[in-house]
Amino acid sequence: MAKTTKATKAAEAALDAAAAAAKDAKRLSKTLPKKDAKKLRSVADDAKDAARASKKKITRHPKKVQKKAAAAIARVDKAVDKVEAKLAAAKKAAVKKQSRAAGKSGAKKGATKNGKAAGANSTPPARPTVLVVPSGVSNEEAETSIHAPAPPAASRDSARAPVPAPAGTAEDLSTLTVVQLRARARAAGHAGFSRYTKAQLMALLSS
Repeated sequence: MAKTTKATKAAEAALDAAAAAAKDAKRLSKTLPKKDAKKLRSVADDAKDAARASKKKITRHPKKVQKKAAAAIARVDKAVDKVEAKLAAAKKAAVKKQSRAAGKSGAKKGATKNGKAAGANSTPPARPTVLVVPSGVSNEEAETSIHAPAPPAASRDSARAPVPAPAGTAEDLSTLTVVQLRARARAAGHAGFSRYTKAQLMALLSS
């Protein structure tokens, strides 16, 4: 039985990584708009083809196989990063637009409120109330009953603030793809994780 060399092992590992990258990219493409999904699927198909090297080719030219697989993985990573950047920019623009609309709505409500207040100030003063005192009741008693403070309304319990969701556990992270784990790591401010495996990314996010 032929002995497996380091170069052969490295080539096989690269092929596995290329296959995983292709699978993750195809899964991500299902959540994207049609145009972006088509581009990502094309890159994923190239990575899938690169991962299908024959055993004979791996044994004879392991370095070439590894190089081809690594190039395919790099193309997938680049395409995924581009798509994620585009989605982040679109999300940021949507939030900015929503904030601007909320500001305009608030200004409009403020102007309406000021107009109503000005209208209320221009209304003529109300006529004085004529007090009709029933027989047998003194004027002081009747006046006291009118000016007596109204009973306080029942206070409502204030709504409790929602309890923040707990941080993701290792079990939660294990359900995510490599692409999704990289996106989480990028959002958390981590760097230098582009070539991490899924296990390394999970360890990084769990720390």
